[in-house]
Amino acid sequence: MKKILFIMLSLLSIFALQAKENRWYINGNHSVQWDTSKGSLPYADHIEMSGLRASVVYYWTVDAEKHFAMDRHLVFPMLRTIPNNTHASWMPRCDTDFLKGMTANGRRMTEQETKVVTIDGILTTSGTFRGDGIDFELRRKFFPSTSKAAVCEKYIVKNIGEKKATVRVPALHMVRTTNKEDGTRGSYRLVARTEFQEDFKATLEPGESATFYCSVQAYAARDEQETALDIEKELSDRKAFVEEVAMQNLHFYCPDNTITTLFEMSKIRASESIFQTQNGLMHAPGGESYYAAMWCNDQAEYVNPFFPFLGYDKGNESAMTTWRCYLKLINPEFKFVPWSIICGGDDVYGPFDRGDAAMLAYGASRYCLERGDKAIAQEVWPLIEWCLEYCHRRLNEHGVVASEGDELEHRLPCGDANLCTSSLYYDALISSAFLADEMGARSKEQGARGKQAATYRKQAATLRQNIDKFFHATVEGYDTYRYYNGNDVLRSWICIPLTMGIYDRAKGTLEAMFSPQLWTENGMLSQSGDKIFWDRSTLYGFRGAFAAGYADKALEYLKKFAAFRLLGEHVPYVVEAWPEGGQRHLSAESGLFCRIITEGLLGFRPTGFNSFTLTPQMPTEWNEYSLVRIHACSDKPFDIYVQRASGGKLFVRIEKNGKTIKTTKVKPGETIRVAMK
Repeated sequence: MKKILFIMLSLLSIFALQAKENRWYINGNHSVQWDTSKGSLPYADHIEMSGLRASVVYYWTVDAEKHFAMDRHLVFPMLRTIPNNTHASWMPRCDTDFLKGMTANGRRMTEQETKVVTIDGILTTSGTFRGDGIDFELRRKFFPSTSKAAVCEKYIVKNIGEKKATVRVPALHMVRTTNKEDGTRGSYRLVARTEFQEDFKATLEPGESATFYCSVQAYAARDEQETALDIEKELSDRKAFVEEVAMQNLHFYCPDNTITTLFEMSKIRASESIFQTQNGLMHAPGGESYYAAMWCNDQAEYVNPFFPFLGYDKGNESAMTTWRCYLKLINPEFKFVPWSIICGGDDVYGPFDRGDAAMLAYGASRYCLERGDKAIAQEVWPLIEWCLEYCHRRLNEHGVVASEGDELEHRLPCGDANLCTSSLYYDALISSAFLADEMGARSKEQGARGKQAATYRKQAATLRQNIDKFFHATVEGYDTYRYYNGNDVLRSWICIPLTMGIYDRAKGTLEAMFSPQLWTENGMLSQSGDKIFWDRSTLYGFRGAFAAGYADKALEYLKKFAAFRLLGEHVPYVVEAWPEGGQRHLSAESGLFCRIITEGLLGFRPTGFNSFTLTPQMPTEWNEYSLVRIHACSDKPFDIYVQRASGGKLFVRIEKNGKTIKTTKVKPGETIRVAMK
């Protein structure tokens, strides 16, 4: 019953018409806050956070009396259940209230009036308990362990009254054990406990505080045991992770604080959903469904090409796990590769071809260029070659790539050849040509690689013509693309050619994307006339709109979308979809948000291990922006500053190691070539 209440309140909060003013406000570089005096009550939301061995979706509510309640949906990816399939991570729930029975001078004080809720990579609530001259402030922090199969909580009680008071919290140690027949490693145990074994007691003078800790952890009963947790250290480790990915690298500044903040917070969600498995670190979507597993779209296509920009070691290691696992699946028969590698790498899933080879080739070729490491490129190259050859063999009589489906897996019609697959293959050919040049440079293979690069460029040029011939159409009055042969309604994925540098139909496509038929406050509908939306195509759309030179139009809609996702009713990240999944915070979508800036606004395209091109754009209402400590295509991080200059031009400055290495003035949309050596 409690679970049903949480869901009902969440849906009411998320899908009610949003008030004129946002419920949340920005509270720092990577922090948002809600003052409970603003916005209607009751209010409910959910947010996912992850560590290497645990993930948790916190479903939380503040009722009409401002009382806070929490239901923890826990996920332990390496405690596998039977049958051991895609969704077989052990996912227990825990609604234990560690404050139950808490007293001050003998009076129960569990009904806190919540004042403020803060999200900054940690979920924090702050409020008061008042009565009979006993006044307390209570602050709670919720977060997962970065390295253990546990979630942690910190409680701080402060006497804000005028007289001394004694606080007492009952000790708790609850153990739940599953049936051994239900797990691949036998029975599993879930332990919810306070750090103290006897009741906690603290006598506080006015102004004094007391702190105590609680946790929920899991382990396999036959070969593990309960772990002693230093929760203050766990909190420090979580803060260090957030600081590393949100502040130390790839810092974006622009005049719009909402976009800047969502960019910084997106780095957290994009980077945290990485799990330790028997086959190495694996990035996974999350969402109480997808763990210890990788997909050709979410990981290979969406987030892996982002990690070299961020320079996050665990992200790069997880990307290499993707390529290495898929290298094992290429075959001389050129049978399609599966959609996903599941169960920590011990199984696969994917009954038909979604265009996965194009996704892999696109992501892997960009990734290898961005990493700037020839040894990595040589290791991954056989996968890229195989995928390109697979796509080439799948060209139909119209010269576009045939596939049985697309990344939506028949949720919506896609014909036998769709726009996404061919567009991804086109970009993969271009990146692979650059990669072949680099791998052949100054080596015995230079001639062979040069011929290979020339072949890929020729194939790309032909494919681009065929994409236009086959997919170009007038759809619902717009000069744009049909998604497949027979498609007669607008589809959100008409944006994808723009992200691949194909701007032939940019004007009509942008008009269609932002038309009443497709655009909503949640971004683009997946197809006109429907209610379904998936953020991934909207995020591609923003990236393509900036890249194609429509910076003002892109910014106009991005501002609204970013405010809705960061400060609205369901915060603080972009989401997967609705109605499927209830707008869960799948991780790779946050990487796609960041790529709006790197590849859309800046127009960053890797062309070698230490070279790239920039095609910067500048919205009319901005005069400057910058991206600091970029790691892609360079042995050391570097900075890019873009400012408005006279004569309608942009002044671009690139710095490395505190020294200016390039300055130039260009028109918006003009391409700059940069060599970092």
